Amino acid sequence: MKIIIDARFTRLDHHDGISRYGASLIAATAKIADVSMLISDPRQLALLPDVPYTLINSPLSPAELFVAAKVNKLGADVVVCPMQTMGTFGRKYGLVLTLHDLIYYEHPAPPGFLPAPVRLLWRLYHKAYWPQRMLLNRADVVATISHTTEALIAKYRLTKRPVRIVGNAPQHGHTPRDPEAGADRTLLYMGSFMPYKNVETMVLGMAELPDMTLHLLSRITPQRRAELEALVPPGANVVFHNGVTDAEYEELLARTTALISLSRAEGYGLPLVEAMSHGTPVIASDTPIFREVGHDAVSYVHPDSPSEFAAAVRKLEEPEVWQAQSRRSAERAAEFSWDHSARQLVQLAEEAARINNRR
Repeated sequence: MKIIIDARFTRLDHHDGISRYGASLIAATAKIADVSMLISDPRQLALLPDVPYTLINSPLSPAELFVAAKVNKLGADVVVCPMQTMGTFGRKYGLVLTLHDLIYYEHPAPPGFLPAPVRLLWRLYHKAYWPQRMLLNRADVVATISHTTEALIAKYRLTKRPVRIVGNAPQHGHTPRDPEAGADRTLLYMGSFMPYKNVETMVLGMAELPDMTLHLLSRITPQRRAELEALVPPGANVVFHNGVTDAEYEELLARTTALISLSRAEGYGLPLVEAMSHGTPVIASDTPIFREVGHDAVSYVHPDSPSEFAAAVRKLEEPEVWQAQSRRSAERAAEFSWDHSARQLVQLAEEAARINNRR
């Protein structure tokens, strides 16, 4: 079976969540199946594995409406897209479309890197569920990354197609830290600064942690940085990095007391699993998706309580507590792997091919 995976959502300079998900799936699946990929810019190859590829139009181009005519010529049995927006008019291949989460129905502000016309369409799109249903029902099989999102898809009746899990996973290749070695008096946040990420609570909570330093690692706009800097309590230590390399991130994860994520909504929460794979404890908001991902390895707090956040940090200052949390974190992270996700992908690709052949 020939599988094509759409890699056109790969970023050009650094991975975001969708970009890393697609690249990691391609690398893992290529080890067990006949896989090639679609790209829209040769610069994407720097962040992608060395597998055969075809250069076609951008997924944001008007030509996307007719992209199936180009893909048909490639002879794929199944095409897998890590998003739900791929053009399908006239397709002859089995198709898997992916819905990661339903965050933007509750928090409709679009990502800032999208062009202005796309941001406008994004907001209009998320005002009702019927556009989502139209997109997903064009697939043979719908993939998602968590049981939490799978349940929401069923709740809102977003598709008549089979829904299957193709999970996210951390990047392995490192040894979990030694719990006996202790930790720096630092806390890390890795993620965007969109309002639903709720960075405000952790910044305000630093008022009760004057001997700790909170490192905000991701890129941030000057306007958003000014908004958060205005909230930093007197005497609190908050550092804005405005982006770090993967190597810098790995180094910080291996030394910090905990990774923090107090987001109000997530599709998965990959930074949690990345931190746990290092044996780094996590403090996270008490939400269904974080419970699914973190299970009993994470300290859960109310997302609106700076004091609960600070108390959870203080608890980790006890060496026995921190060490136990570190060990359990590494154990939980070991349950996730891209190889397992690749096997899930091949299974649902086979299902999509069977369904398409019956059409």
